[in-house]
Amino acid sequence: MTSFQELNIDAVIIAALGNMGFEEPTPIQEMTIPIAIMGRDVIGRAQTGTGKTAAYGIPLVDRCEQNLEQVQGLVIVPTRELAMQVAEELNKIGSQKKIRSLPIYGGQDIERQIRALKNRPQIIVGTPGRLMDHLRRRTIRLNQIKILVLDEADEMLKMGFKEDIEEILKQAPEERQNLLFCATMPLYIQNLAREFLNNPEMVHVDPRVVTVLNTEQQYIEVPERQKLDVLCRLLDIQNPELAIVFGGTKRRVDEIAEALIKRGYLADGIHGDLSQSQRDMVMRKFKNGTNDILVATDVAARGIDISGVTHIYNFDIPQDAEWYIHRIGRTGRAGETGLAITFVTSREIGHLKYIEELIKHKIIRKPMPTSNDALAGQQQIVMNNLLEAAYKEDLQAYKTLAEGLLEEHDSVTMLAAALKIMTREPEEKPLPVLTEAPPIHLRSVSKPKATNTSHRHKTGISRKTIHTRTPKRSR
Repeated sequence: MTSFQELNIDAVIIAALGNMGFEEPTPIQEMTIPIAIMGRDVIGRAQTGTGKTAAYGIPLVDRCEQNLEQVQGLVIVPTRELAMQVAEELNKIGSQKKIRSLPIYGGQDIERQIRALKNRPQIIVGTPGRLMDHLRRRTIRLNQIKILVLDEADEMLKMGFKEDIEEILKQAPEERQNLLFCATMPLYIQNLAREFLNNPEMVHVDPRVVTVLNTEQQYIEVPERQKLDVLCRLLDIQNPELAIVFGGTKRRVDEIAEALIKRGYLADGIHGDLSQSQRDMVMRKFKNGTNDILVATDVAARGIDISGVTHIYNFDIPQDAEWYIHRIGRTGRAGETGLAITFVTSREIGHLKYIEELIKHKIIRKPMPTSNDALAGQQQIVMNNLLEAAYKEDLQAYKTLAEGLLEEHDSVTMLAAALKIMTREPEEKPLPVLTEAPPIHLRSVSKPKATNTSHRHKTGISRKTIHTRTPKRSR
């Protein structure tokens, strides 16, 4: 079993990792870090949730010098949310070494960013468009860049940032180290790597194995009109610490979130039509636990990296296996376990089997929960809370009250009344009718065709593939 100490990492960085709760490296970290610390260019194929931020963040912090008050590292990411999350993690990794990272993204006052840049951070984490704004203003200079990271490069190129990325890469010094991370390896990524990377080493973590290891996967066949009732019952039964509900359209996200709020759940919705300040507020409330249910579209959730998500509910089945993996990859992270439940209508069963075939994993069928199941779930939660309070809380101030009540009433009646008051009984009032579910291009399982794999590796890129095991991380 490899430890961080065996990866030739600076002791001050290992101390910071200890403070973050990391005990041993994940597979993508174990494969990437030794190569990157040697100064080699790397292409890492890994999904969100595999530990890829630390995989490039550790070598990045390692190469930066505290006393050199210039931008020495640049991380380019597709979204504002990811820029903030990556910068936060890099600041934790660099805390003991005093290496500072600054997020730069659109939607935030550029003058505020210019003032922050005067504090001379060693690492910039930015979105392509806003980085170009600063380069034009000459408020960011890349002439001292030692290491450049493209995170979710396939997504950035899909979003139309190809020209911006190429211009940024051209402005950075030729003598630099490049780390490129992506979930897929389409032709346009291969072309970008061929032009800008120097004999890169490729490491690959199979996302299907990550999915299987840490996340229990289930599905429920449910008519469209009953989805909201089933979701509420599951929330009552399972009582998730943090849950993400995936809706197929922005309008459905708003409708699901509103329906949950009216039922008394602490929920909020996030999608691309929200302003940056609204998105920041939603994510802040979810991250600090003010709200424990986040309803999201696929695009809005891309790059969300929140620890502690215990449940994923696919209210609408995803269009393809890649999005399915992205969704359920939000739970079961860093060695923790998670549960992902997909709602499927009868006509979508074949599409679910198609996803199963691609991820090479059986998704277990579960029955629709009843209102009695939901009530039993709430009652169990209340009983657990009551028992915990009985053994852990100071109850002296309440014992006299209890003794007085028991002189006039029997204990069973009093305890039953307390449990009833504390239990949130499932509401039977009708839920709103949602707008139509997004159309799914239904696919079915087909027999694989024979392929010739004799020429699949391109010259100049050496490859290492690793199947994952469960990494450990303290809670």
